[in-house]
Amino acid sequence: MFLNYIKDFFTLKLINKNLSNVKLSAIDNRIHTVGILFDESYFTEKEALVQELLEQGIQPTAIQVLVFKNTIKKNETFSYPTFSHKDLSWKATFENTEVKAFIAQRFDMLINYYDMPKSPLLVVSNQSKALFKVGFASIDKKLNHFIINTTAENHTVFMSELVKYLKILNKL
Repeated sequence: MFLNYIKDFFTLKLINKNLSNVKLSAIDNRIHTVGILFDESYFTEKEALVQELLEQGIQPTAIQVLVFKNTIKKNETFSYPTFSHKDLSWKATFENTEVKAFIAQRFDMLINYYDMPKSPLLVVSNQSKALFKVGFASIDKKLNHFIINTTAENHTVFMSELVKYLKILNKL
């Protein structure tokens, strides 16, 4: 337990160093591919959020989901790729192939659906190759390009605001 605190400290230090060198990139075209990074400890209605994206015209094959769970039991099965704190190394890298593939995928938009900063989630968000990142106001402002001020429990408010502004920006 104590080692996790030390690991988090060093990981957050590396993330803050990387965030100071972030270069903003603008997307010029519409959003076709979407990645969603969930924290399952605070939000369990993943299907509702995915369904709202489908209603906006995003194809089901163009949506990839990665779920963070604090602890994973030995024989537990999941409907989406899942990772935990154990998958994060001391050098802020992952050995889990599903996490590596998610990070390497070039999304038009990444939805960081967590409102409590946890080092594994911050590392995935920071290292992601997504062109446009969306998240909550309670997370570091340098991590996301677009910030919505609500809580993770209000997924309808989050999605309605996101869709409204994406339509204004002519991205949907």
